[in-house]
Amino acid sequence: MLLCRHVIAAALGVALLLVGASAQENRLTIDSILDPDVRASFDGQAQAGLTWLDDDTYLWPRRSSTGVEWLKVDAVSGRAVPAFDAEAMTAAFASLPGLSVASAGAVARDRALVFNETGTSVLVSVLDDLYAYDFESRRASRLTSATGREEQVSFSPDGRMVAFVRGNDLYTVRLSESREHAITTDGDDRTLNGVLDWVYQEEIYGRGNARGYWWSPDSRRIALLRLDEHSVPEYTRIDLIPHRPISYTGPYPKAGDPNPTVQLGIADASGGELSWIDLAAYEDQEILIVDVAWSANGARVAYQVQNREQTWLDLNVVPSDGGGPTRILRETTPAWVEVQGGPVWMGDDSFLWSSDRSGFRHLYRYSLDGSLVSPVTSGQWDVRRVHGVDPNGRVFFDATERSVIGQDLYRIDSSGTGMVRLSQREGRHRARFNPGLSRYLGFWSDVSTPTQVRLHDADGVEIRVIDTNPVTGPAEYVLQKPEFLQVTSRDGFVMEAMMIKPRDFDPRLQYPVYQSTYAGPGTQSVMNAWGGASEYLFFQLLAQRGVIVWVLDNRSASGKGAASRWPIYGRLGEVELRDIEDGVAWLRTQPYVDASRIVLSGWSYGGFMTAYALTHSTSFAAGIAGAPVTDWRNYDSVYTERYMKIPAHNEAGYDRTAPTRAAARLHGHALLIHGSTDDNVHLQNTEQFAYELQRAGRSFELMIYPKSGHGITDADQWRHMRRLMFDFVMRTVGESSQSADVGPVALFQESPAQIPQRGVDFVVGVGAAA
Repeated sequence: MLLCRHVIAAALGVALLLVGASAQENRLTIDSILDPDVRASFDGQAQAGLTWLDDDTYLWPRRSSTGVEWLKVDAVSGRAVPAFDAEAMTAAFASLPGLSVASAGAVARDRALVFNETGTSVLVSVLDDLYAYDFESRRASRLTSATGREEQVSFSPDGRMVAFVRGNDLYTVRLSESREHAITTDGDDRTLNGVLDWVYQEEIYGRGNARGYWWSPDSRRIALLRLDEHSVPEYTRIDLIPHRPISYTGPYPKAGDPNPTVQLGIADASGGELSWIDLAAYEDQEILIVDVAWSANGARVAYQVQNREQTWLDLNVVPSDGGGPTRILRETTPAWVEVQGGPVWMGDDSFLWSSDRSGFRHLYRYSLDGSLVSPVTSGQWDVRRVHGVDPNGRVFFDATERSVIGQDLYRIDSSGTGMVRLSQREGRHRARFNPGLSRYLGFWSDVSTPTQVRLHDADGVEIRVIDTNPVTGPAEYVLQKPEFLQVTSRDGFVMEAMMIKPRDFDPRLQYPVYQSTYAGPGTQSVMNAWGGASEYLFFQLLAQRGVIVWVLDNRSASGKGAASRWPIYGRLGEVELRDIEDGVAWLRTQPYVDASRIVLSGWSYGGFMTAYALTHSTSFAAGIAGAPVTDWRNYDSVYTERYMKIPAHNEAGYDRTAPTRAAARLHGHALLIHGSTDDNVHLQNTEQFAYELQRAGRSFELMIYPKSGHGITDADQWRHMRRLMFDFVMRTVGESSQSADVGPVALFQESPAQIPQRGVDFVVGVGAAA
C-alpha cells in the first residue's frame, strides 16, 4: 500500500512527535495539544458561568490567576461592576473568630460561592463550617459550628433560609437566627436523606448532581428523597501506590443486585413534621423515583416513578399540605422509557409534558386530570430542552428540526401553532434565558469555531456580541476542515459521519483509518459543534501524520428519535456493530482508503464497543478499548437494566454481548487501557477480559493508570496516554505495520525488545501462545 514519504517518516521517525515540529511547519505535537506549559490555546476562554440575577442583569465569575472576580453585568450595555466589595468581604470574614487573614482573603475569590436568587448575599464553606455574607450590610455570619462538612448547600427561594446536608441528614437554618433545624435525624453511611447515592446521581439525576431535596416556591416546605442502601452490595477499589494500600469501599448495585429503597417526603422547612408520601400502589415491586418537582404555585409535588427495568413511567401528584397521591398518566414504549424531566407548568395548572411516544421526543399539553389538551410539537425530529413558557403562552425550546448534527432554538405557541426558528447560524446553539424569558444569552459554536456568546431578545434578534472568543491556536497551526457525510445502512437507515482527511491529501494514495466511536444509546459523536481541544486536536494530529480520521454514529447513537434506539433493546453491541461495519463497507468503496488498516478506538461504552468489535468482527486491524465494559453483569443496575433487563430475564443476551465470553475470537491488535480506581466501569472488567484472553492464548497490550478513575485527569498521565495511543496507531496501521501479521496471536512482526520505545513504556499481555 502507498503513503506519501512524509507520512512514512512520521510513522517511523518518533522524534518528530516527541521533540515537536517547527512552528514554520505548522505541525501539531502531543505537547502543543496537551502540555500545560507550552500548549497553544485552541478552546479560547469564552465567558462561562453566566447566571441571570433578574431580567436585566447577570453574574459573571471572571477567571484570574488568583481565583475569580465576581462581576455584575448589565446585559444590554455590557457595563460590568464588582458584584460586591471584595476588600469589605475579606475584612468581615477576618473579624470572625477562628478565621485567618489568608482564609478570609480566599473567600472573595472562591469559585464555589453560592448566591441567593437576587445576588444580594452568598454562602461559603470555610474549614468545614458554613458562613453567610450580606452585601448591603457587609456583615459575615457563621451559620454552623457542628462537626462535619455541610454539603448540597442552597438558599431558599426567598433568600431567608439555607438548607444543607451533613452526615446524610438534611438541615435548615434561618439566616436571622443562625440556629439549625434538623429535618431528618436517622442519616448514616447507608441511610441518605436529601442527598443522592452513586447510582441515583450517575444514572438518574445526572452526574455531579447529588442534591436530593427541592424547595417549594414559597420557601415554606422541602421535598426530599430518602435512600436506604443497607441491602446494596459493596464494591471495593484499591489504590496500590501508597506504601500501605488504600481501599475505597461503597455501595454499588450491579445488574440484578438490590437497588437502594427509596422514599419521598415533604417537610416543614422550619423543622416541623416530616410526612412520607404513600407509595403503597407500588408495594409489590421495586421502584425508582426519577424526578421530583413542585408545581408553580407550590400547591402540589409532582413525582415520577419507574419500575426497576424502566419499561413504564408514572407521573403522580400529591398535595403539599397532606392527602394521597394521584396518578396523572403512565408512559410506555416498545422498549424502555427515558426520563424527560418534570412537567412545565402553565398558569392554569395545565402543563407541558415531553414524551417519546411517537418515536421522537415531542411536547404535549395536559390538564391536571391527565387528559390530553393538544400536541404542541410534532415531526421526525427531537425536542431537546424546554426553556419555559412566557406570559403570552409562547414556549421556548431547543430542537434538531433543521439539523440532527446541530441544535437550534425555537419558539411556538402552546396551542402548537406558529413555530419559529430563532437561531440563524448553522451549528450548535444553547440558550440561557432570563427569568421573564424576554432575553437570552446565546452560546454558539460549530466544528471549526470554539464557543462564542451573544445576547438576543426573545425574537432571536442579536442585541450585543458578548464574546467572540478569539483563539491563538488555529492562527498558528493549519487544521484540516472536517467533512460531514452520510452513509446508508443495509436496511436504509441514514447514518451521520465525519471525516478528517490527511494533510496534503492525495486521492491516488491509500491511507489507514482511525475510527473513534462511543456508540452508546442517545449519545451523538458527530456534531457540528466545537468538540474541545483535546479529542479534536488528537484527531488533527493523526490526520497530519497521514491517517484518515473517521467518526460514524450508528443508529442508536444518532439522535434521530427514540425509535432509532429501541432496536438495541436486550442486545447491546449487536446492532451497533452491524451499523459500524456498514460504515466500513462504505469506506472500502473509497479508492483512497486502505480497508485492511482500520483501527477502532473508544472509551467507556466506546471501549465496550471496541472490545466487542474485536471479538465479533474481522473488519479491524486493531482496537483501543479504554475503560471497557466487558460483561454487562459488571455494570450498574439502573443503566444496564434499562437496556438489557435484569440478567434473570435475559441470560442469553448478557452471554451473547460479553466480550469476555468471546475472547478466543479476538482479531487484530488490542490495546486495553484502564484507570486503576475507576468507580464507574471498574477495573474488574479489563482484568476479566485480560484473563480470558490469556486463557485463550491471545496476545494484547495493557496499560493501567494508577490512582485514576473513569477519566484520566492527571495531566502527565493524560499526555502519556495520548502518546501511547498515537504510537499504537502508527505501529499497527501505519505504513511500517503492513508486513506484520495482524492475526489474533502474532501481535508483532518483530519482538517487543526490537520495537522503538518512543519515550513511552507499555506492557504486553502475554497469553499461552507467547
